[in-house]
Order: sequence, then C-alpha cells, then structure tokens
Amino acid sequence: MIKRSFFSLNQPRLFYDLVEPDLKEPESIPLPASLSVLLSEEIDSTKQALIKKGDAVKKGEKLRLYDDSTAYTTSPVAGTINLFDTYSDDFGKIATFIVIKPDPNPSEADTIKLDTIEDIGFADQFLRKLPGSPPFEVLANDRIKISTIVITCADTDLLSTTNQFVGLMYTDEIKAGAKILKAMTRIPKICITIPEALRTRVNFDSIQVIETGNSYPSTLPAMIMKDHLNIVLPAGQTPEDKGVCFIRAEALVSLARVYKTKESVFDKILTLIGKDGTRHRVRATIGTPLSKIFSRFNIHVNEQDRIIIGGPMRGFATFTVHHPVLADMDTVIIQDRDIIPQLSDYPCINCGNCIRICPVNIPVNLLVRYLEANQYEEAADRFDLESCIECGLCAYVCTARIPLYQYIRLGKHELLTLRADA
Repeated sequence: MIKRSFFSLNQPRLFYDLVEPDLKEPESIPLPASLSVLLSEEIDSTKQALIKKGDAVKKGEKLRLYDDSTAYTTSPVAGTINLFDTYSDDFGKIATFIVIKPDPNPSEADTIKLDTIEDIGFADQFLRKLPGSPPFEVLANDRIKISTIVITCADTDLLSTTNQFVGLMYTDEIKAGAKILKAMTRIPKICITIPEALRTRVNFDSIQVIETGNSYPSTLPAMIMKDHLNIVLPAGQTPEDKGVCFIRAEALVSLARVYKTKESVFDKILTLIGKDGTRHRVRATIGTPLSKIFSRFNIHVNEQDRIIIGGPMRGFATFTVHHPVLADMDTVIIQDRDIIPQLSDYPCINCGNCIRICPVNIPVNLLVRYLEANQYEEAADRFDLESCIECGLCAYVCTARIPLYQYIRLGKHELLTLRADA
C-alpha cells in the first residue's frame, strides 16, 4: 500500500502489505510437459560435457556440465534431458539452461534417496537448490566467518507476502529446520524477522525474534543490521563480510522436509499478482514455465505487457512467459501494457527528491551523472555508489523519470567487472 501526502513538500511513505488473516494452502500447479533448470556455468565447447540430450535423470540427481565443475543444479523430476543451451541474464552473463521432460510414470527407484547427516558440507554438496535458495555455499566456506544467521519471515519488497505466509503457515517446520541448521553450522546466534503486526500470531520458542516495522525499506538486510543488530554495513561490503547471513524461512521449511523424507524437495511457494491486483498463492515445481501458472488463473499476457519477478521496487522484468520458476522466486507481477509507467531519457532537473528520500543519504543527483557517463570508479569514489542498499526509492520519486535503480545496479555490476579485470 502506498500513501502520498497532500502536501507536495512531503515525501511519499510506502508501507509493506500484510499477509491475509485467513491463510489457505496454496493452489498447486500440475506438473508441466517440460521443466527448465538453470545452471550458473557457461558451456565450454572445448570440453566433453557430462550430460547430453536423451540422458535419463532421476528426481534429485545432481547435474554438472564437466568433471571439474563446482556449480550444479538438481533435477526436480525423473525424466529425460530434452535440451541444454546457453542463456544470458539481465546483465548479459552467460550461463546454461537444461530442459527436462518428466517421466509420466516414475517409479520409487527413480528418486534419489539421501543419507542425510547434520553437516554443512553435506548440505552444500547436495542441497543448494532447495526451494528458498539456502546459502549453504556461504555457510560452508571456511574463509567466511558467520556469527549470526537471520531467518527472514518479513518480505523485502512491496506487495509481496510470501515470506510472511511461510512464516505463519509452517512455523513448526521452520523451527525444525533452524534446529538442523544450528547443528550443522554451530553458529550460536540465530534470529528471525517478522512484521511487528504479526508477532502475536506465532511462537518461535528460543529463536530470537526481530520485530520489523511496516515502513519500507525497514526489512532490507542493511536496515535490519543497522536497526536491530547495531551493525552498520560499510560501503562495498556484504552482510557476510560482517558475519551475518540471511536465509529465507522457506529454505528452512525445505531443509526440515528433506531430513524427514530423506529426499530433495522442489515445491516452490510464490505470490502471483494479476493485472487487476488480485493476489494468488501458488505452489509449483521448480522449473515450471510461468506460462503454466498464468494459464491456471486465466491470465492472458499480451505483447508489451510486463512480467516482473520480485516486487515493484526491487524486481526485474522478464520478457518471456517461458521463464521458469526458480528456487529464490517469491513474487511474480503482471503489469498491463497500458499502465506501465514510462521512463525517460530526460536529464536530471536537480529537484532533490532522490536525496531527501534516500535512507543512506547518497547524493543520487550527482551519482547518476557519473553512471550515465560510464564513470563507475569515480561514481564509487566520489558519490558513494557502493553505499546504495538498492531500495529503489530514488527511482520511485524521480521527477524526470530516470531509471535510477537500474543505473545503480548496472553501475555496481560494471564496477565489479572492472575490478575483476584489473
């Protein structure tokens, strides 16, 4: 919900949505004729791939491209590899997608059984691709010293209520997953975020509860660290650099189910928001094309309609209805082409709105000039590019309708690329 003051001198206040009071089980999407899983590694034509078209795969089987690959994905079904090829993300990074055709009559032998042990190395080796996208790769890295884990039951963007739903609906499994995670990592401090308005509806026993406010962007990791953990995140650093690791509540639900069933799980919960604003709670197998979800709710996507993965402030657009459901996908929004706000290439008019609303006091009006000129090192050194917490408020209030959030994300990406090549 967005509230604007009548007086134009005041900045708009944005508030998170709260989950509906009468929780119901999500609508299940039938298994599609094919699923696509993504692998964060580029195909190398000089190497012999471990997978090929026509290979049979089991549910829960790890899929790697090459013998020396560290990246892997996991097959969400028993079936046959129908295709694998390259794709590029929104920054142009090349990776691989694998299309799997499910077996219509799988047997019990077609599912990989796991000899689960409470060890973070085991989790990193087999469970990275669970729904909720648990950060096991970070937790298993000996070079990264984590002292605090923060479980998120508070959503980080407007309109989305997926994390709240999971936190209220599956409280017992979250507690079970947290117990397993603590045994794995031996990290002494585990906290959980939940909107203050919902605190009385749940009991997380011994887990320390962080009650978050309803005003955006109070639930972003940098804000949680500053307001509740008394840790200011330095420019250019991640929460992990300061010993804090954030993990979705859904990842712990998935972890608890794995240790109960001894096999990987692939049912992802997400929130679908249609063109008329109607909210649908969905359960779909990872890899399901978004088109199958749209069809289930009779949502027709026209040319130039916008499909947003994530919320309206921090999400990104995809221009294909075939984009698969991913382990870290919480919200999908469909915007009708007739109501999409238009961006512009007008120059900054120095109205100052972006400066007044920025929660970390970045001089955005000066920063954007350097980003437009591709001067990324100067943008970081002189105007705090790396201090941005990527809330998107500057773009929301921009009078000139400059895509500030996109400029900043691109600027950070290009800065990392420049430093990696140096």
